[in-house]
Amino acid sequence: MSSQPSHLATQLATQLANTKNLHPTQQWLTAFLSTQKPTTPLPALTQTALFRLLSSDITTSLAAEAAHCLPLNIHNVNVKELRLQGPVVVQLTGIEDMSKSRWEQIEAIEALERGEGTKGREIIRVTATEDDTDSGAVVNKGGGPHKLSLQDAHGTGLYGIELKEIKGVGLGMSIGCKMVLKNAIVARGVMLMEPTNTTILGGKIEALHKAWKQNRKAELKAAIEASERTARSNT
Repeated sequence: MSSQPSHLATQLATQLANTKNLHPTQQWLTAFLSTQKPTTPLPALTQTALFRLLSSDITTSLAAEAAHCLPLNIHNVNVKELRLQGPVVVQLTGIEDMSKSRWEQIEAIEALERGEGTKGREIIRVTATEDDTDSGAVVNKGGGPHKLSLQDAHGTGLYGIELKEIKGVGLGMSIGCKMVLKNAIVARGVMLMEPTNTTILGGKIEALHKAWKQNRKAELKAAIEASERTARSNT
C-alpha cells in the first residue's frame, strides 16, 4: 500500500509531461495527491492536476531543471541568434499591444474590465464561459504585434515579440497564462514568437492578474502625464 501513492505520482507526472510538457515538482505532486481520493481514475486526476498547475505560479510548482528552463545565456545581447530547442514552459507576466497608443491600451483594459471586446470596429459584450475562465482564453484581438513578458520555472524573465499572429495572444490574456516554447529563435535576448513555436496552454494567477491590470493602467497614465509635461516644457 505504501508504494501506491508513489506509483500514482509517477503515472500522473508521466501523463502531464507527455501531454502538456508540464513537469511538476515531487513536493507539488505529493501535496496535490494528499487532497485527492485514492480511487479517483487517472484521467480525472490528470485533468484536476492540470487545472491546478495552470492556476499556479510555475516558479513554485514546476521543476526548475535546466532541460525545462531557459538557457543561462538567454539575455546575452552579443549572441546574435540562439535557437531554443525546448520544450520550455513559461508564464505570462505582462503584455503590451505595440500597435496601440497608451490611451488606446488603457481603453482596451477598461473595456475588458466591463466585459466588452471588439469585433472589427464594433464593441460587443463578451460572456466568459467556464472553459474560457479556466484557460484564460477570453482575448481581445485586433491590433498587434504584441510584446510579452515571460517567466520560466527558474524565475528567469524574458521578452517575447509576436512576429506572426498567434491565436490566443492579445490584451485580454490572463496574467499567469502558461505557454510552451519549442524550437524558437532568440535574437539578442528577445524571443521571436509565432504559431509554429508557441503553444498556449492557458491558465491564470488571479492575484497577479488583478495587480497587473491596476499597475499597468497606472504606468500608462504616468507615462502619458510625463510626455505631456515634456511637451509643455519644450514649448
